[in-house]
Amino acid sequence: MNTKVFAYDTTLRDGSQAQGVSFSVEDKLRIVRKLDELGIAYIEAGNPGSNPKDLEFFRRLGELNLQHAKITAFGSTCKVGANPAEDGQLASLLGANTPAVAIFGKTWDYHVTAILRTTLDENLRMIRETIAFLKAQGKEVIFDAEHFFDGYKANPDYALQALAAAVEGGADNLALCDTNGGSFPDEIFAITQTVVARFPGVSVGIHCHNDCELAVANSVRAVQAGATHVQGTINGIGERCGNANLCAIIPNLQLKLGCEVIPPANMQTLTTLARFVSEVANMEHNDKAAYVGGDAFAHKGGMHVDAVHKNPISYEHITPDTVGNARKILMSEVAGRATILGKINEIDPTLTKDSPETKTIIERLKELEHEGYQFESAESSFELLVRKMLGKFTPSFELREFKVVVTEPSGNGINSSAMLKIHVNGEDEITAADGDGPVNALDKALRKALDRFYPELRKVKLTDYKVRVLDSSQASAAKVRVLIESTDSESSWTTIGVSTDVIDASWRALVDAVEYKLAKS
Repeated sequence: MNTKVFAYDTTLRDGSQAQGVSFSVEDKLRIVRKLDELGIAYIEAGNPGSNPKDLEFFRRLGELNLQHAKITAFGSTCKVGANPAEDGQLASLLGANTPAVAIFGKTWDYHVTAILRTTLDENLRMIRETIAFLKAQGKEVIFDAEHFFDGYKANPDYALQALAAAVEGGADNLALCDTNGGSFPDEIFAITQTVVARFPGVSVGIHCHNDCELAVANSVRAVQAGATHVQGTINGIGERCGNANLCAIIPNLQLKLGCEVIPPANMQTLTTLARFVSEVANMEHNDKAAYVGGDAFAHKGGMHVDAVHKNPISYEHITPDTVGNARKILMSEVAGRATILGKINEIDPTLTKDSPETKTIIERLKELEHEGYQFESAESSFELLVRKMLGKFTPSFELREFKVVVTEPSGNGINSSAMLKIHVNGEDEITAADGDGPVNALDKALRKALDRFYPELRKVKLTDYKVRVLDSSQASAAKVRVLIESTDSESSWTTIGVSTDVIDASWRALVDAVEYKLAKS
């Protein structure tokens, strides 16, 4: 195994093929900056010949002053029977003016004859001559050996011939692709090891898909077999079940196996980057993700929490701040007095388990949980509760009144309006807003009312909204619990409201979301 491994990110190309994901040009430029700051070696930015948006993006890449990453344009070998020098798609690749290009070609004989519908020899020519043409233009060339592992298992001789054609053309790297995501780690290791031995002096890469939930494991095994380039996406986004997740691969290789993938000091920015990409992609961040998920270092059971307080290594394989994450001790009926005291001590370190204030807070917590509150998923609201009970909270505004009107049928998705009167810094502020539903209208009206007083709220947006009916036997009079998740691009927090009125419960959660952000600011 090599100790120097190059991370190759394809979030902007393969990742954008995920259902529901579409990056604007500005989105792509922002992500490129963040990837470069992490220390990613290669950023596959898209296919400059595929659409006008990618053409515009490649044109604007010159605005960036990158410190670590090589921008890579992506395309295919020349067409069947074509001369690479006359191929329009290859001309677009060269026109992108990137230092590196990635070219995919067929290595599975079935794909050559059934999909390309050409001869095996013609496919080898296309690979060889395309790469030779690009090398003659001074480009670093990565050959993406599409369907390589399936091709090798079906016809190993031809799959290796395809790689040999790429090497003859001058390829700098052979990226072995598990395109269908159906291979197992032992297969990946053995086949990659064979390729590394067959082509000494040529770097080998790995590109895995996650159709069997093995993309990360397969990528790590390929590195252990001698691969030096690892392709993947941030958060594993991609077509079907996604791509190999660089947010797990990078720390696995660097922290567990001692490889150098990114500058060590940059590892602490990994969680922030992962959440940033989730936000830009307009996707809910996966709390269960290894290393960068919100629950990756969350503890709830009393025995677990007690052990973590004594020594974190008892239930944590690394310290959370190594990857820029944070430990969470979840508030619940099973967490124990020590857990609750730990959260209280974050606000007032002088209190002990025998302090009257501690006992009062614990009793109030029990009362609220009986009413339907659940703070393990809304610790921001719990923090505000503690601050209020300890006299360490000053409200940023005071509600005078609000009124919500719902009109049906709706027009253009707008069916509600909210009128709001609040008191801020000695002034009454009255605003109104329309929205897609009463909660959306209230949210807009509140932000509008607070905008001139607290401009930092402009960065905050609501990312998730959940309603849970607590006692369905009460029908429409049932009490509901509302959870609202908010983010400001750098962090996220969840707040809670409980009431028999869903609008009132939502309002309470909205107010806590705003107050928490302002308290932190």
